[in-house]
Amino acid sequence: MALRIVMMGTGGFALPTFRAILESRHATVGVFTQPDRSGRGHHHHLNPLKELAAERKIPVFQPEKVNLPEPLDQLRSLAPDVCVVAAYGQILSADLIGVPRLGFINVHASLLPKYRGAAPIQTAILNGEDETGVTIFQIEPKLDAGPLLALERTPIGPKETAGELEARLAVVGAALTLRVLDQMEAGTTVPLLQDSTQASRAPRLKKQSGQIDWNKTPRQIDCQVRALQPWPTAFTTLVTQSPAGHPLESPLRLTLLEVAPAPPALLVSPALPGAARSATPPVPPGTVVLADRKRLVVQTGQGTLEILRLRPEGKRTMSATEFLAGHKVAAGDRFDAAVQ
Repeated sequence: MALRIVMMGTGGFALPTFRAILESRHATVGVFTQPDRSGRGHHHHLNPLKELAAERKIPVFQPEKVNLPEPLDQLRSLAPDVCVVAAYGQILSADLIGVPRLGFINVHASLLPKYRGAAPIQTAILNGEDETGVTIFQIEPKLDAGPLLALERTPIGPKETAGELEARLAVVGAALTLRVLDQMEAGTTVPLLQDSTQASRAPRLKKQSGQIDWNKTPRQIDCQVRALQPWPTAFTTLVTQSPAGHPLESPLRLTLLEVAPAPPALLVSPALPGAARSATPPVPPGTVVLADRKRLVVQTGQGTLEILRLRPEGKRTMSATEFLAGHKVAAGDRFDAAVQ
């Protein structure tokens, strides 16, 4: 018998799963999603789940706090067999979890028990992981700690951003969810308890998470730049200096969108002879060691990093070549993330 399903989710990660359920033989009887939000300029952010549910004439509920008595009664009135959660953004109470006959399942973008929490995709890239995946698990009151129902692995591309990886994992999660729902319908799921001793956390990111620490390695900074796209993005500030070391202009905040370890051939600046040949930084991390017409290379804590794409504050995204054509940058100038 087809299952009665309530979908709980918000945003692009949940959308493929919602579409897959709608196209399955199971019946979607309701959608819970976050309340509409207004951004800068009071523009409403589009909610793709809400829009799709409206097209299919499926009831939509948007409680500010889902664990209050009214949302609880609304969920009971739908009489779901199971609730599917994907990036919903609220912690669920034991009373809510107990409503569906088969409970709640969650589509989580990590290989649990690794990276429990709100930012598993970003944290996996930030930590330099080579692979990640999607886990479907049975929700319990403790955060992301319920029994595992299915898991699928996938490599992380060497240049893949969090946004690109999220889009891939959303598709993986949709197919995996359907497999689990069919197993739940047939009564053939085999729950596997998580090994809590192997658990790690992936807390929600903040804007200040984007500040670049130039004492880190090129690899670590590259991971940060990729992990924080599309939000909050990695940033630094540029201070151009006179030969006497005095600032020439106000610090310029830059969002870095693509970087790479600098090839050995690029590591010598005429202004800083042999600057990057030493095993230890001969100049402070964050110092520009090469700024010609095409390339912008910066000293890090171990080796040098080439900036390939960036966005000056208030400007469009551009290549390093385009940026250098419009800004006077020279070896010895400094990037300093401490400037707000």
